[in-house]
Amino acid sequence: MSHLLRLIHNENIKIYKRTGTWVMVGIMILTVASIGFFTNFVLDSDSHADWKTQLTAENTQLADTMESTPMPEHQKQLLQEKIALNEYRIHHDIAPIDRDSLWGYMVDTTTLTGLAALFTIVIAAGIVASEFSWGTIKLLLIRPVSRTKILLAKYASTLLFALMMIVLLFSSSFLFGILFFGFGGAETPYLSISNGKVVEQNMITHIIELFGFRSIDLIMMVTLAFMISTVFRSNSLSIGISLFLMFTGPQIVQLLSRYDWTKYILFANTNLQQYTTGTPLVEGMTWTFSITMLLIYFGVFIFLSLFIFKKRDIAS
Repeated sequence: MSHLLRLIHNENIKIYKRTGTWVMVGIMILTVASIGFFTNFVLDSDSHADWKTQLTAENTQLADTMESTPMPEHQKQLLQEKIALNEYRIHHDIAPIDRDSLWGYMVDTTTLTGLAALFTIVIAAGIVASEFSWGTIKLLLIRPVSRTKILLAKYASTLLFALMMIVLLFSSSFLFGILFFGFGGAETPYLSISNGKVVEQNMITHIIELFGFRSIDLIMMVTLAFMISTVFRSNSLSIGISLFLMFTGPQIVQLLSRYDWTKYILFANTNLQQYTTGTPLVEGMTWTFSITMLLIYFGVFIFLSLFIFKKRDIAS
């Protein structure tokens, strides 16, 4: 274990001594700050001054839609839940969350986990492939440490970088949110439906859950990039394939969602939030099914990485 921890420490030194790493950190912070600036000073804000009237009109429209438009039962249930949430807001005087508020801003910045994924993919793609391109892999493997530990140390360091980016995103969005929007509306709860009833939840807990859900996709894409980097020893190929799949994968499975076999595709299962705020992409999908599929894909990616790395002839 001490050897593994030492290897992880060394890999982290390699990551953070690169200028490119700090450029990515700077871009993340600048992006978070820019969103806050434009939301506060540039975009026209809707303060929901007459939000009760707006929600009443929305409920009337949703009720008319359910009555006049044939739709699947699960879609009708979503509309009914939306009506229930609106009525709860009106009855308990809980205004919808504005974008130009601390919580609204932080919810918006959760989408930047895609940027964190992009940066981590760059790290994952190069952490193994660069050892081969620079010729330092031979120096690494002459150490009295197994190849398995060397590769696991590189993967663990990649995940630690991903965790750092998520923590940086969360903390910077919170600090910039206070700077630009203050604590106004900080007591506003998040409303959701549980067992057919409207429940109130602490907003910070909800935002942490959003980051958690979005991090699942990040981890899977980073693991895929790491595997490609290990198998093909190509930094550019790993980045290219991973980014292509990250941006097109969800759209592809959406187009193929009418086919039952689509549920076995990785990208049909990475969005676990579909089980809390929506309906499954393919009818019959469940929490257990998606988690099982993610574990299978994760296991295959790690197995291929270890198997190829341990069998590879370094002299070639």
